[in-house]
This record gives sequence, structure tokens and C-alpha cells, in this order.
Amino acid sequence: MAFLNRLISNATSISRLLESAPKWREQLLAKRNELRGGSFRDATMGICALVAAADGGIDPAERMRVAQLIGADPVLQHFPTDELRNLFEDNCNRITMDPAFGRAYVMQQIAKATGKPTEARAVVQMGIMIGNADGNFDAQEIAAVKEACQVLHLDPQEFGL
Repeated sequence: MAFLNRLISNATSISRLLESAPKWREQLLAKRNELRGGSFRDATMGICALVAAADGGIDPAERMRVAQLIGADPVLQHFPTDELRNLFEDNCNRITMDPAFGRAYVMQQIAKATGKPTEARAVVQMGIMIGNADGNFDAQEIAAVKEACQVLHLDPQEFGL
């Protein structure tokens, strides 16, 4: 019974989280002029790779899908698309080639937004949106975003995690 209650609670939390996505998109768009720095760029590409690799691997279709989302995202329009894709690919390659060190490197990239509340929250919100891009924000992706919250000194509950 406890397992069933936890499962129902998790489903409800994820549902509330997904309902927040449009509101977050509006917030990010409103703050996009504040999100122009290299630390935001690097941290965002880090969390994109972290979420993409959350299930233990990054297949080519997933890489392509995330790269397309990155290139089309209006919040990231201040950065050259090729630069964003190269950073994302570099992070993915590092995780794929050496999971432990690659993950540590990506966490360092995410940590660049630490102490910058607007950027840090935007990074987490971007991670959640990337995780939900396929319509399935699964437990591994949630865990990856929670880990990023720890690095950024943010409370995961603030984001419904």
C-alpha cells in the first residue's frame, strides 16, 4: 500500500510540474535579456546533456532532438546556434566516453550558474523542459535535475521535484 501511495503521489507531483511548464516558459522569455552570459550558456548546455544522458546513454535520435530544441529555443537566441550545439555535443561526448569524469565535468559546467539566482533557476527550468520534451519526464531525468539543483544550491521542491 505504501508503494501505491508513493506512486500516486509521484504521478500527482509530475502532473503539477508539467502544468508549470508554460508559466516557466513565459518567465524565461521575460528574463531572456538577463540570460546572456557565458555561465548561463555553459550551465544550460550542461544540464541538457545531463538530462539527455540520465537513462544511461544518449542515442543519436535523442541527441538530434535535443540539439534541435536548443537551436529553436527563443531563450537561447542570444547565442550562436552552432556554439550551443558544439557545447552540447562536447558535454555528451564527455559523458559517453568516460561517464564518471564526463558527468563531473558537466556538473562543473552547471555549477557556473551557482550564486546567480536568475540564471540558476532558468537552468533548472530548461532542464525540466528538455526532460519533458518527449512527453515523458521519467524518474532518471527527475533525479538528474534534482542533482543539478543541489549543485546550484536550489531546493528541488521549488520546482515541484
